[in-house]
Amino acid sequence: MSLILTREDYFPATNLPIAVAERMPQPSFPPHRHEFSEIVIVWRGNGLHVLNDRPWLITCGDVFYIRDNDCHSYDSVNDLALDNILYCRDRFRLSLDWSQLLPPQDDDAPGCWRLTTRGMALARGVISQLERESRKSDSLSIQLSEALFLQLALILRRHGYAADRPWALPEGEQLDLLMSALQGALHRPFDLAHFCQQNQLNERALKQLFRQQTGMTVGHYLRQLQLCQAKYLLRTQDCLISEVAARCGFDDSNYFSVVFTRDTGLTPSAWRQRFLPQHALLSDKIKA
Repeated sequence: MSLILTREDYFPATNLPIAVAERMPQPSFPPHRHEFSEIVIVWRGNGLHVLNDRPWLITCGDVFYIRDNDCHSYDSVNDLALDNILYCRDRFRLSLDWSQLLPPQDDDAPGCWRLTTRGMALARGVISQLERESRKSDSLSIQLSEALFLQLALILRRHGYAADRPWALPEGEQLDLLMSALQGALHRPFDLAHFCQQNQLNERALKQLFRQQTGMTVGHYLRQLQLCQAKYLLRTQDCLISEVAARCGFDDSNYFSVVFTRDTGLTPSAWRQRFLPQHALLSDKIKA
């Protein structure tokens, strides 16, 4: 049973459409839903964000659009800093077609987006103003809050790209290029030296920048991405453990099992059994 976060707990007045909740750091937080929607922007650190039962490894530049019927949680956090921009669309006064300004909220839409370095700088300034104005309940402040929220939505659309669709990456800086390349390298080895040579980047400087922004090495980040994908496949697809290992970049399924068990405390088979229907578990016991 997930927690329900109410509007009364996060919006100081009933006429306020927007609120900003700064989480620096963001602690682990159990599964919950809320009576409002929110945009999550990650500024630094790393952690595990589970959205509607799908795990996402998150770090600086990640963006999530959370609907009021979504369930999500945070776990395994490490110096994770983020902003939650909470909003109630039924309280908006500006006559705008928000469906054109916010990503579609359906099952086919990307679960996680990323914001370029340039976009993060622009968004941070707007959020600072929005945080101040959203506390006030007078008419002009509410209209200004909506205008700032509109500006933020446009920045996210212009400078954002779908994390699981790296081919849509706009022209960006070196960290954005690397993040996109890693998202596309889950099933195969990644050669950082070749990547830097191909993109005319300084490998040492890029490693330092990556660790400064994410709190992880490039190799650790990629391995965590692969494990997140493995968890998702084990939960949602009925394929062999060896196939899951191969699709997540592991040539040796035994080594995959060792790494997975060390990270989760469960073997891949035991992890999958946690999410099997009770009648399937009973059937397995009878067969045994």
